[in-house]
Amino acid sequence: MTEKNNLKASEEKKVLKGLFPIDRFQSLKTPFYYYDLDILRATLDEIKEQPKKDGFVVHYALKANVNPEILRTIRERGLGADCVSGGEVEAALKAGIPASKIVFAGVGKADWEINLGLDNDIFCFNVESVPELEVINELAAAKGKTARIALRINPNVSAHTHHYITTGLNENKFGINMSDIDKVIDLLPALNNVKLAGVHFHIGSQITDMEPFRELCVRVNEIQQHFLSRRIVLEHVNVGGGLGIDYEHPDDSSIPAFKSYFEIFRRHLRLQPGQTLHFELGRSIVAQCGSLISRTLYVKEGATKSFVILDAGFTELIRPALYQAYHKIENLTSDLPEKEYDVVGPICESSDTFAKAYALNETKRGDIIALRSAGAYGEIMASQYNLRKLPEAYTSIDTAVSGLA
Repeated sequence: MTEKNNLKASEEKKVLKGLFPIDRFQSLKTPFYYYDLDILRATLDEIKEQPKKDGFVVHYALKANVNPEILRTIRERGLGADCVSGGEVEAALKAGIPASKIVFAGVGKADWEINLGLDNDIFCFNVESVPELEVINELAAAKGKTARIALRINPNVSAHTHHYITTGLNENKFGINMSDIDKVIDLLPALNNVKLAGVHFHIGSQITDMEPFRELCVRVNEIQQHFLSRRIVLEHVNVGGGLGIDYEHPDDSSIPAFKSYFEIFRRHLRLQPGQTLHFELGRSIVAQCGSLISRTLYVKEGATKSFVILDAGFTELIRPALYQAYHKIENLTSDLPEKEYDVVGPICESSDTFAKAYALNETKRGDIIALRSAGAYGEIMASQYNLRKLPEAYTSIDTAVSGLA
């Protein structure tokens, strides 16, 4: 990462506070998402620079965020798309991402979703089970087409992350277990409407220790050798994504460690001549460019603690409730000394808590609060529980003020 792309915390807070001058606070209808496209573009430029000389192919994992401005910016930088639903395939196509750059993963693809991929001649289906493989072959035969597939193989590599976002162990629902590889290979000659093009792996998400990726490389090398022993040369290897971000220091680390990440695969993965290596990055691309902007409804003094009650809740940002995830919280209004609060939302659930015993500048009703690093799995996971409205999203504060006044 470069110094010019990473603002110090004090400087970034000034930038955020400058976006919300006090005389405009009352014009803002909160909560809403704010995306800094300059950070997104700098992130994408770093991604494009790292694998340039290696011929790596990077797909953006749409499950992280499908905001139209986000997708437009990613498409302009030439990335492909990693989709896990028919809706995401439609969103990628609508954003102008070529079908030839779309991979379609997911453990439960419906017939209409498979047909959508076939009709648009997408690059590849990442297949996760024998029954799915047979259905894709049947649907492709009905259309007189041949579907390109990659076998998603479960490498039984631990990501050492939250158990909800670990996907590469034998106990997980994803992928084909290594013990079943030969059964699948033996089945393929009878399936005339699928073409084996590659193998696919994904071990989990929010991985900040590079060792699991090195272990993945070792396992992929072993699997490649097994395919070669069966006289099968694959066109590509897809190692998924999973690179994490620094939620505690979003300003000092506004761009994740892409250099170290790609270097692991350069050093430890042995590709065959002419073989391409594909990545599916999501969170690491978009998380740091996004903030959830909220307003303080009340400051409640309890018997043993103080509560800051926001107008945003887990309907807008569910990660803390679902994963016990941390997000840096900033009071953009106050420069008073810090006090300790439980920062909570308005939802009628005790799990609607963003942070406990959190040091925040002394806060009062009406103060504007930013929940940082919310560009991934924030807006996309929003719900209307308690019949709340879905949050708006903006890429400039001028637009926010004019659109929400």
